[in-house]
Amino acid sequence: MFEIIKSGGWMMLPIILCSIAAMAIIAERFWSLQKKKILPPELVAQVWKLSRESKLDDVTLRRLKTSSPLGCVLSAGLANRKHGREVMKECIEEAGRQVVHDLDRFLNTLGTIASIAPLLGLLGTVLGMIQVFSAIVTYGVGNPGVLAGGISVALITTAAGLIVAIPSLAFHRYFERLVDEYVVNMEEEALKLVEILHGNREES
Repeated sequence: MFEIIKSGGWMMLPIILCSIAAMAIIAERFWSLQKKKILPPELVAQVWKLSRESKLDDVTLRRLKTSSPLGCVLSAGLANRKHGREVMKECIEEAGRQVVHDLDRFLNTLGTIASIAPLLGLLGTVLGMIQVFSAIVTYGVGNPGVLAGGISVALITTAAGLIVAIPSLAFHRYFERLVDEYVVNMEEEALKLVEILHGNREES
């Protein structure tokens, strides 16, 4: 493996760095975007219970806000429950935008890696072909060993760039879809809570 990387030339270094960064981001996002951390299953029921018992004081709301992204969205609405239904919804939407920003963390970087990795591979291909043509000018076409070096650089860097880009793009799309689903679920739960608190909906 080391010999293959070595034969790919110096362009393999940025491609390898991209692969390390992509793997780190993918691992971190899998850990951070667990459903139980984003949408704790019993949280809404607990909030409803606290609301019925009139125990949603400032301390409880601060604790709720830091507990999870869903808790942050719910606490934004609950903190303004005395100002009416529309104000609660506006506060929920504002908190939701901040939550989306936090959930999208590093995804832009992962998408960038998916975009530039094949370009780095293509650059390596161009450099390898330049090396081939330079060898042809200097030594002619009668020495295949000289030509093989440039050809290997061209092929290996292209393959390496695609190997990094394809899974990076796949996971980028997967995480984007996952975040979208979480956001929809959070908005549904928060708006449901608003309707219940204002008597426009029965608890289910």
